[in-house]
Amino acid sequence: MRVYAIQPDIVWENPSQTFQHLRQLLADVPPTPGSLVVLPEMFSTGFSMNVDAIAQKQDRPAELFLREMAMTYQCVFLGGVANLLPSGRGVNQALAYDASGQEIVRYSKIHPFSYGSESQHYDGGSQVMAFAHQDWTVAPLVCYDLRFPELFRMAAGKGAQLLVVIANWPASRIDHWTALLRARAIENQAYVIGANRTGNDPLLAYNGQSVIFDPKGHPLATADDRPQIIQADLGLDLLQAYREKFPALRDMKYHWRDDGFASASTARQANA
Repeated sequence: MRVYAIQPDIVWENPSQTFQHLRQLLADVPPTPGSLVVLPEMFSTGFSMNVDAIAQKQDRPAELFLREMAMTYQCVFLGGVANLLPSGRGVNQALAYDASGQEIVRYSKIHPFSYGSESQHYDGGSQVMAFAHQDWTVAPLVCYDLRFPELFRMAAGKGAQLLVVIANWPASRIDHWTALLRARAIENQAYVIGANRTGNDPLLAYNGQSVIFDPKGHPLATADDRPQIIQADLGLDLLQAYREKFPALRDMKYHWRDDGFASASTARQANA
């Protein structure tokens, strides 16, 4: 499967200008039909705490953009949006549309970034999710989730062979970004895509460094600090052969579930 990570310079709280920027990036590097295309967290607005200003209203422009691009390029498009809950608080989501325009996953970020006051404005989700694309199982996660490896274990328990992390990860902590993505690939014997942004918002600078890792932690594609699209071809047969040759996942003593974790024997009984 071919995958793409789009690394834009997001125009702060301005979806229409950001959409123009994204359309140009895609026109320069049109994805191959059938591919998976990944955009960052809150890709149309930037990581804003101004929920009333950026949350999707009834017309849901960011979601319509993802759907339009999926149908135009005949790919799966995955990206991040902010939505409103009935309580009036926000929820930070990753969602994807397939080539027919159907929504195939909607994941709510489990860990709002308390250090950046996100938890004061957004509620966290409660369930790791995965979706099927071609013969792959893909699990999306969002930014701060990357610091919580148990979520990735849950995804691996759901059969994920590809872990996708969308983010607005600042330059000041970019070494953590690369190190943690690589660790998640190695420990879960999975491909990992990290799609970040570049540019600036009113508080922070972003230097991109989007990356695609193979299950051994080797980079297949890397970005620098400029707006760009990176791509790689992933091999499911290669991944399965590696997992068979070095069956670390089968040696886990504890298996994560949505309600916590269980011993390997308990997990097997629950799945019987």
